[in-house]
Amino acid sequence: MKKRLIFLPLVLIVLVFGLSNCTSYNSMVNKREEVDKSWSNVDTQMQRRNDLIPNLVETVKGYAAHESTIFTEVAESRSKLAGAATPADKIKAYNEQTGVLGRLLAIAENYPDLKANQNFIGLQDELAGTENRIAVARLRYNEAAKDYNAYIQQFPQLVIAQVFKFEKKPYFEAPEEAKKVPQVKF
Repeated sequence: MKKRLIFLPLVLIVLVFGLSNCTSYNSMVNKREEVDKSWSNVDTQMQRRNDLIPNLVETVKGYAAHESTIFTEVAESRSKLAGAATPADKIKAYNEQTGVLGRLLAIAENYPDLKANQNFIGLQDELAGTENRIAVARLRYNEAAKDYNAYIQQFPQLVIAQVFKFEKKPYFEAPEEAKKVPQVKF
């Protein structure tokens, strides 16, 4: 009788611990999927921007034919993005593309006729809308990554995460160029 009394609490403890680990594992899977879904949303919006770029470039080319370096940089940034496989590689390629687009739009400022062109205005509006969508998608991705990363680093989830190789997700951070204070000259 005494053996049963000692054995029963031990079985209950093991059972509770096992169920807790199953719940933690399932939560990690759900959080990882939320991060992946959020990343997919970022990727979709960035692809939308990437698809707009050729139209924008062709419109600017007609006005700024001698600005060939920027067109090469735009093409290279699109190629890097196409070749990026991991989220970290894509983040780097997206950030490079953001810098190149900024320079392309700066060149467009030097051409008053271009700035008044309806095609250019429409593309610029569409690009602005896309950039807003990208900002929202990045924010949601970073929130999901923060939630997931924090969760897998807490005890007891930390043990389960290491056993099942749950790895931290990278954050989508602003490129260095975006951190610089813009220079305004009159």
